[in-house]
Amino acid sequence: MILPHPHRSRAAVRVALTGAKGGYGRTFLAQLALTPELLPAVLIDPDIAGVREMVLSLGIPAAQISECADTDQVSRAVAEGKTAIIGSGDAIDWQSIDVLVEACGRVGAGSRYAADALANGTHVVMVSKEVDTVAGVELAALAADHGLGYLPGDGDQPADLLRLLDWVSAVGLDIVAVGKSGEYDIVFDPATGRATQAGESVDAPELSGLLEIGDDTVATLTARAEAVRGLKRAAAADSCEMTVVASRIGSVADVEAMHYPVARIDELADIYASREEGGIRQRDGIVDVFSALRLPGEASFAGGVFAIVRTGDRETWELLRGKGHVISRDGRYACIYWPYHYMGVETPLTVHAVMDGAAALSPRPSLLLAARATEDIPAGTSFAVAGHHHEIAGVAPVMIDADDTVSAYYLLDGAHATRTIARGELIRFGDVEGIDAGALALHNAGIARFATN
Repeated sequence: MILPHPHRSRAAVRVALTGAKGGYGRTFLAQLALTPELLPAVLIDPDIAGVREMVLSLGIPAAQISECADTDQVSRAVAEGKTAIIGSGDAIDWQSIDVLVEACGRVGAGSRYAADALANGTHVVMVSKEVDTVAGVELAALAADHGLGYLPGDGDQPADLLRLLDWVSAVGLDIVAVGKSGEYDIVFDPATGRATQAGESVDAPELSGLLEIGDDTVATLTARAEAVRGLKRAAAADSCEMTVVASRIGSVADVEAMHYPVARIDELADIYASREEGGIRQRDGIVDVFSALRLPGEASFAGGVFAIVRTGDRETWELLRGKGHVISRDGRYACIYWPYHYMGVETPLTVHAVMDGAAALSPRPSLLLAARATEDIPAGTSFAVAGHHHEIAGVAPVMIDADDTVSAYYLLDGAHATRTIARGELIRFGDVEGIDAGALALHNAGIARFATN
């Protein structure tokens, strides 16, 4: 049963999608079949044949698909109600598009797509969090200058967390920490003594005696981390997503690489208490990521999002504890969470929001997702973003205070080192050449815009 909704009666919205062949693109396009007021007008991806095959597999008739080579062909195809497939942004007819959903994941290309869209009167839904950490400040400002919308896309953790925080703030709760779980839970099987994450397993029999947080939270977390040390728990994507959020709400990372406690859901309110109260948090207003620990058959946190809040009236929160809510043992904190991020299934929410002119928090250049060398990097070394989590070999993402001499992490994609960079050093603009000029210009423009305000 699909309930009626006012969105179904709105005028047709013509959507362009970059990175159409990716997993995110598929989940979004599949959902558009159930939201007929949102039209997949233009799909952009170098793999034109792959996009066509995917679209056909989603049930769009071949007669509705038009492979186009230039703006005139795109304009005609969209006017005829077809879905145009193109290999690059050069063929986009912006007059045929209402909203760009930017999901290519590449800073150079993605920042150009978004800037071109805004210059041509098209709203932007930003799914490429990498682009947002580099150019989001200026893109959001350009959107405001043009009376357009620029919003992070629902379905990825940044937008989901911002929605949760809007709810938490609206009801008047005092937030001390916000964040998400890592993309994949750690599933511990007591019968085998093995812990598994994203298909990788390690022997961790010690976890059998560490399933309760105990009286010493920090000691338990340290022991858990040691037990699963063979698993790769931190990812650049996590730091990227938390930077998107932090830049909009004025938060900071408690430590530059975040804490990543191995935690069970019902422990989060205790874990994110202050150090003085037995938790890990050194200050209020932090962003962080945890590794969700569960047993086989227990529900997943599903890469979801959370907020840790101070409680008020003790009797109220004890009543809520009795209803199953996550309250710290001393009753001082509560964890409010959404255990999901449904990728493109949720993104129609953002498309409607941007068309409706929904108010949004704008990012500010208050902190920087930077790169710290994890090994000595010889002069001439090329940097490339690669893999599922969009990481760069030899460097780790770190969240630091804004510093206009330090390169943003994702600006390094395609650049090379001009000197030997020692392990532990931050990578600065003076250390590299070959940064994408357009993305760098947007990055610097955003910094300059706020430096003069």
